[in-house]
Amino acid sequence: MGGSERAGREGEQLALVGQAARTAPRARPRTWRNAPLAERLPVARVLVDKGLVHLDRLFDYAVPAAMDAEARPGVRVRVRFGAGQRDGRREGGRLINGFVVERRADSDFPGVLAPLAQVLSTEPVLSPGLLRLCRAVADRYAGALADVVQLAVPPRMARAERQPSPPAPPPPAPPGPGGWSRYPSGPAYLAALARGEAPRAVWTALPGPHWPDELARALATALAAGRGALAVLPDGRAAARADAALTALLGPGHHVLLTADAGPEARYRRWLAVSRGAVRCVVGTRAAMFAPVARLGLVALWDDGDAAHHDDRAPQPHAREVLALRAVQEGAAALFGGLSRSAESARLVETGWAGELAAAREAVRAAAPLVRTVGDGDQARDPAARAARLPTLAWQAVREGLARGPVLVQVPRRGYVPRLACARCRTPARCAHCHGPLAAVGAAEVLRCAWCGQDAPGWHCAECGGARLRAVVVGARRTAEELGRAFPAVQVRTSGRDHVLGAVPDRPALVVSTPGAEPVPEGPGYAAALLLDGWALLGRPDLRAGEEALRCWLNAAALVRPQAEGGTVVVLGEPTERAVQSLVRWDPAGHARRELADRSFLGFPPVARMAAVSGSPEAVAGLLGSLRLPASAEVLGPVPLPVAEPGRPRRPGDPPAGERWERALIRVPPGHGAELAAALKSAQAGRLARREGPPVRIRVDPQDIG
Repeated sequence: MGGSERAGREGEQLALVGQAARTAPRARPRTWRNAPLAERLPVARVLVDKGLVHLDRLFDYAVPAAMDAEARPGVRVRVRFGAGQRDGRREGGRLINGFVVERRADSDFPGVLAPLAQVLSTEPVLSPGLLRLCRAVADRYAGALADVVQLAVPPRMARAERQPSPPAPPPPAPPGPGGWSRYPSGPAYLAALARGEAPRAVWTALPGPHWPDELARALATALAAGRGALAVLPDGRAAARADAALTALLGPGHHVLLTADAGPEARYRRWLAVSRGAVRCVVGTRAAMFAPVARLGLVALWDDGDAAHHDDRAPQPHAREVLALRAVQEGAAALFGGLSRSAESARLVETGWAGELAAAREAVRAAAPLVRTVGDGDQARDPAARAARLPTLAWQAVREGLARGPVLVQVPRRGYVPRLACARCRTPARCAHCHGPLAAVGAAEVLRCAWCGQDAPGWHCAECGGARLRAVVVGARRTAEELGRAFPAVQVRTSGRDHVLGAVPDRPALVVSTPGAEPVPEGPGYAAALLLDGWALLGRPDLRAGEEALRCWLNAAALVRPQAEGGTVVVLGEPTERAVQSLVRWDPAGHARRELADRSFLGFPPVARMAAVSGSPEAVAGLLGSLRLPASAEVLGPVPLPVAEPGRPRRPGDPPAGERWERALIRVPPGHGAELAAALKSAQAGRLARREGPPVRIRVDPQDIG
């Protein structure tokens, strides 16, 4: 049975389950076996764990007298959902999990209510505030409430629930401004936090190792004012740096670290300490954006342009939008910071939702390294660049940097040689089995398909018959090998997806890293940095290519010593490119403003709200035909999507292999996003309830609109 057919049948088989129909006079509920019910508030309104938009409502169940004390709002329960036939007998449906949202004295459902089957836990994990936030997120992204609650509430660990949480520590003493004194508006922002106010700021941090301490001081200031604080960072390494800074500032016991590295049980135990009010400060990665912090006074987000802040699970919320919703709902301050700035953050400043928090140009120049550029024309005239990958300027920067400390080399691609082509006719080298791209996986140039993993010995070009290959893209491992031969007396270390280094000592070494995996140097910082193959980042067919390239470069260059201490960065990119010029000037705010102006002129996000609808041509046409869009909406497309080849790795949201899909984009001007999301959700729910073919995939604020 297909997903849509099964969903439709479940929608028809709700006779034995209390529906929120709101059609009949309210009456005291009856159950199948007339079991004794709770004397007071015998009806439980339950959110069932079914992430289907046409079932996105609450259901009424009877509360047996034996469960009266335990079935409180917020607890996990088991209920029977739907009804089925088995051996000729009608049964009460299968058991699924849910949450009690409300206890009531009566029900609007005219039929017989099914009783709660089991109270799984007496821990009230779904508080009214968390439920309200989940509802707002579901509405914004045209998703189902149950899907958002699944993101917000971690899986239950019974042993963790049995352990008591420690008593809440008293509020700490307010910290001093520390590094915030380097920003003209920094002390005033902390003073507003200390007074219990709710200032909002987009913070462009100065380069160097000080941002974890500055973030920790903002969180500590909110704690000292008697309110809670929450900081979300893109990965576990960044969260660990903020965690260490906050521990050094306040000592242990005032906050918890919520990351996947802790393991399910430890993470749930820490989450319970927050839910019970024993801890009022959370530092964590993306999932921590829903942490139920009591009396929330500050939400902080670091590096909002990082793709890790975008959840791949339905309805695919972004941490920035969730935290902005929390700031508004709970009257909390907001601090969205980073070494770079996204167009979305620039939009917050432009609309007045947040103020700008940045250092003066003199302070930026004093903290930043010297940035030098090498364009394609320079490399063409450079004998060293023609003979090897690195121009003379880069070799000179490496030699001088190694005399003072470690040198960072950023390479956009991982692996050895991830893309190859025929040396004679330049035809890309393809696998004979699945037509995937061939890659060299080691110095012996063993060819292997990047899709199916099969080796390709004895390769010959299908176009010209040639047997020689040339590297189209060089990866981090090949770069490390080349640098090792050029500097045989220097240690070469690599950091990438398979093995990420946390830190490197302050002694001469070459550190080859992919973007986002750069180790933090001990001591004053890297002596120099090379940012290779800028074309690979800037040449991507993506609306955010320039913004993402600048973000990766700034995050790496910020680890280099200031110019006064000899710090030098060499970027291999065309000097006329906007992102390269912004790096040279160290002006992420200016780059974000110009990006925002371009997108405003073209009607692209974040100025316009946009949704992507993808699926089979029939399904997309059916949904578009049933949509009741705002008058201001504009439909772009649909256009065909590339057919996914069978062996190719699939990303979330990619069409099934071999199927022909289309995608339409729908955009509306600012202020109409809620109408668009409501219309999409209503149309999708109607199609599922009527079983009108397969469902379509709806993505509000898609990351990729290319």
